[in-house]
Amino acid sequence: MTTVFLGRIRPLAPRIDIEVEAMAVDDGMIVALGSADEIRRSDPEAETVALDGWVMPGLIEPHGHPGFSAILLSDLVVDLRPVVIPDADGVLAALRTAVADAGGEAVFANGWDALLQRGLPDPDIRFLDDLAGSVPLVVIHNSGHSVYFNTAAALAAGLDRSTPDPVGASFVRDAEGGLTGVALEAAAVEMVVAPMLAKAQQHLPRILPAHLRDLSSRGITTVSDLSWNPGLDPLIDALRAQGAMPLRLRWYEMSRPGGAPSVRGGEDPVFRQTGVKTWSDGSPWVGNIATSFPYLDTPATRGLGLEPHHIGHANYTPDELSAIAEPYAAAGWQLACHVHGDRAIDATLDVYAQIIARHGLTDHRFRLEHCGAMTPAQFERAASLGVTVSLFVDHITYWGEVLVDDLFGAEHGGAWADAGAAFAAGHRATFHNDGWVTPNEPFRNMAVAETRTTRSGYRMPGGTVVTREQALLAHTANAAWQLFSEHEVGALSPGLFADFIVVDRDPVTVSSEDLAATQVSATYVGGVRVV
Repeated sequence: MTTVFLGRIRPLAPRIDIEVEAMAVDDGMIVALGSADEIRRSDPEAETVALDGWVMPGLIEPHGHPGFSAILLSDLVVDLRPVVIPDADGVLAALRTAVADAGGEAVFANGWDALLQRGLPDPDIRFLDDLAGSVPLVVIHNSGHSVYFNTAAALAAGLDRSTPDPVGASFVRDAEGGLTGVALEAAAVEMVVAPMLAKAQQHLPRILPAHLRDLSSRGITTVSDLSWNPGLDPLIDALRAQGAMPLRLRWYEMSRPGGAPSVRGGEDPVFRQTGVKTWSDGSPWVGNIATSFPYLDTPATRGLGLEPHHIGHANYTPDELSAIAEPYAAAGWQLACHVHGDRAIDATLDVYAQIIARHGLTDHRFRLEHCGAMTPAQFERAASLGVTVSLFVDHITYWGEVLVDDLFGAEHGGAWADAGAAFAAGHRATFHNDGWVTPNEPFRNMAVAETRTTRSGYRMPGGTVVTREQALLAHTANAAWQLFSEHEVGALSPGLFADFIVVDRDPVTVSSEDLAATQVSATYVGGVRVV
């Protein structure tokens, strides 16, 4: 049965300025676009649905973490993020209240950010012991790249001074080798939060669908997960069987030293693995990104415990990173690597170049994620290798002033997440949020990339802006291509799935300020309204 959707439709293909009146959908696929009269003449018996607003392709989040975000943003975790609690006093009050109300049970909190929540104390094991006593307390940094824990939490997780550092991660220790209550990078963070993840398993049938519906309400019709837990596959299967899957999911398994790749195969249009994720360096907010330039010496960097002239380091040597990536690339998987610092970017591109040459790869679409300090020359080199980039534009939104004034100065901090340079180098660049770190706000990403202006109105002193076309494609067609899904989604064109959203303003012509404030009134996946 064909359904004809009527409205002010922006297909965004083959150009973004095209507007049509009608879109015919059959069996979830777009079969025709054009004027209302011509579409009706082609199928007079078709059902018609009038859409109140502007219609555009569904948005695509190419670097999400819905599996983990569903837990961290749920009622199982105290939400300390700066977007929720902007000041240090509020953070400490929330922790004290949570401990007092816990009845002795472990407390997990997420979102600690001393750069935005000015005045927070050093959250080492002594401070957390004083705050929580015998109650296990774990506080995850807003970046997700470090975690703080007290003695009771260490005992609950089975950690002590004899616990070895996992490869690519570490536990910070005192002069005698004792734990200081700080863990850095994914493998160590996972060890600390393991009790929370175990407890969350029974709640996932409730909290994961709720999180996916929230993404849909924001206009996201396809989301990737770059830290997917395959243990969630049965839950996804159950949601599909119930007809309750509100979007398409593309996932990446987390690589491990000595890890073996999953078996490749399958073209499921709703749920499938796309690639493999690794981490070349860490987060600018905790001081462990590999740069050629030092952090500034400021009260903020001293508060992070960084010595003057501090330059961060990579998680792996190039040989270690190559050894991790090689079996996955050899098995045909797309590689996606978290990287911020320019030295880490060079090292990752070196590894990619070797793997590409060794296997004669062409359409590999290897990815670089975040790309904070990536330079124009590095964007050009990546493009020449066929490596694609996804930028964390919301670093500008929330931390723009911090990057310039507190961490790196105008030259390096001012050019952070230089989306304009990526497009100038020929990339089909994409934008993203990072799951639990910042709210999922694709329209704001587009507006910020167009203006390089923070939420407080500060204009970044470096980097280059993007056009409206580039901004819109970053969360639609480009993201579909980056996820090897351009044959399915990313535009409103015959032969693609009818994944579209209805918004309250014209995404092509409104100002950047109005684009950021765009509201989604309806979300359709395969021609079926899900929100």
